Amino acid sequence: MDNKWFELGANEQPLDIIKETCGFAGIFKQIGVIGDSLASGEFESHDENGSIVYTDMYEYSWPAVLERITGTKYNNYSRGGMTAREYMQSWADANGFWQWNQAYIIALGNNDSFVCGHPLGSVKDVNSECPQDNADTFFGNMGKIVCKLKTIEPNARIFVVTPQLRGEACDKDIRYIASELAKLCDMFDFTYLLDMTAHAPVYDAEMRKSFGLGFHPNPMGYYAYALMVANYIDYVIRSNPREFATIPFVGTSLKNKDYK
Repeated sequence: MDNKWFELGANEQPLDIIKETCGFAGIFKQIGVIGDSLASGEFESHDENGSIVYTDMYEYSWPAVLERITGTKYNNYSRGGMTAREYMQSWADANGFWQWNQAYIIALGNNDSFVCGHPLGSVKDVNSECPQDNADTFFGNMGKIVCKLKTIEPNARIFVVTPQLRGEACDKDIRYIASELAKLCDMFDFTYLLDMTAHAPVYDAEMRKSFGLGFHPNPMGYYAYALMVANYIDYVIRSNPREFATIPFVGTSLKNKDYK
């Protein structure tokens, strides 16, 4: 055995390899998650009239799954129905969710466009130097969130997750969201795209037969998504090992002159 077993394989793409241990995603001590129902572990049930009832069950969410697998503490700031606008303008402040973490995972976008009809805008709405000037669009508010996290911990590693394709007409907008989020990540240090649009399975009716409970995932679906998120992070780390060598120093005064 040699170190090649731990390194990026020739022509390897994200999610080509799914490790049950989640690989190097386990190097973190503490991660904060900002998301919607997918991150809050939302399940669909029915009341006595047959109407759908949505319940956030955080203990089944993918961050909870990863906490059990990796031993990393996951602080879950998510809620069903969350949007970038609500998180930035009220939710985080009202709940004291602007907290320090070594890393953050941001997974928003589905509700913003497809449920609430908020304007998407573009990365042109983001002013990383003066985020208060950002437009009140999805990308403007996403930029504000990243900027705020960078004021809490400048060296935090931030992972931005794109939505999965659905095999529906909205896929065109999902691809646009993914392309602009890639540009958003390029605007900030230590900020990485988890492109589920390009690399995750299409979350269509066929997939939901095995992994859905209504439109939202079932427990197996959340577990599978946890493995996808963490193994994508493992791929990012193996692609950029020097950028993650000093993770233990994040939030401390310790430095190594040979590393950024």
